[in-house]
Amino acid sequence: MNDSSSNAPFRNIYAGKKVWLSGHTGFKGSWLASWLVGLGAKVHGFSLPPPTTPSLFEQMGLEECLTHEIGDVRDVEVVRRSIEACAPDFVFHLAAQPLVRLSYDIPVETYATNVMGTVHVLEALRQIGRPAVAVMVTTDKCYENREWVHSYREEDAMGGYDPYSSSKGAAEIAISSYRRSYFSQPDSPVRVASVRAGNVIGGGDWALDRIVPDCIRSLRKGEAIPVRNKIATRPWQHVLEPLSGYLAVGAALAGAPGFPFPQEVYRSSFNLGPNLASNRTVAELVQEILKHWPGRWEDRSDPNAVHEAKLLNLATDKAFHLLGWQPVWNFAETIAQTVTWYHAAETLATPRDFRTLLDGQIRSYAAAARAREVSWAV
Repeated sequence: MNDSSSNAPFRNIYAGKKVWLSGHTGFKGSWLASWLVGLGAKVHGFSLPPPTTPSLFEQMGLEECLTHEIGDVRDVEVVRRSIEACAPDFVFHLAAQPLVRLSYDIPVETYATNVMGTVHVLEALRQIGRPAVAVMVTTDKCYENREWVHSYREEDAMGGYDPYSSSKGAAEIAISSYRRSYFSQPDSPVRVASVRAGNVIGGGDWALDRIVPDCIRSLRKGEAIPVRNKIATRPWQHVLEPLSGYLAVGAALAGAPGFPFPQEVYRSSFNLGPNLASNRTVAELVQEILKHWPGRWEDRSDPNAVHEAKLLNLATDKAFHLLGWQPVWNFAETIAQTVTWYHAAETLATPRDFRTLLDGQIRSYAAAARAREVSWAV
């Protein structure tokens, strides 16, 4: 997080800027906080305590690298005071209850966090009324999933079978309503977009009930990996893929060079998914992991398990044409980078070691993007 190179991608946009980042103690939030700090941003993190033990946030010692505030997005006044005190140039809202199966057990908390937490951030921006760019993070599961083979586009209907998915669909509807009701004028000081990523994987995810952390925990113990839904197909992508999209959307909303379209087209929603070849079954994902960390898996399918979608793909044409964004790492490279992180983490001892490991992967990703001439990296 100490890359002072003047040509680091996004540095000219975020260096010296104040960023309010919710969910900074989570998996994706920790990666994004690290990238932003490395770009020279002044990050104000707002989140509940780290949700797992271990946690990437604590492994990297991120508390000493940014302003660290423990707070709950379900408390509207706490959110407003935090954003007002930060006076951010950029807002990245990631805080969420992120697990499908857990949402069946805690539906009220899921809706309160994912829907009203989002509304509270938007309402704070409306009340404060100072200039800010806001990137609101939801998920690919916000769509009304009809289990069809073709990909979902940004204009498709919101919905969701389970409490998690429907809460994210509802959050998208709220974001759209606030944008049209309060932030639609060309001179609006607040510019808002939403971003919808695929199934994000990468080093440092220690969540329960997610397939990659489940794999790593089992492999470390020498046990068979329990696979509960081997035929489910997901758009697997490395965590750095959507994060580069979030940063690109923020840059576009801020009017940075390289985003030539009228400003209003960026005040919308964007899918940030992998190439179609990365839409693989859970069984294929596990088998690819085992190429790098030998072990075994077993089918734990439960016919009485709660409903989870089997097919889900994203169309990313809009992000490509308007942002110049595209995936960088293919499926094999995504798995290789992810398992490499967990392997390396086995021998690390200090927060600085963990920060160096993560920063190295950010640099490798940016270099690969530059080699592919992805617009944000060149």
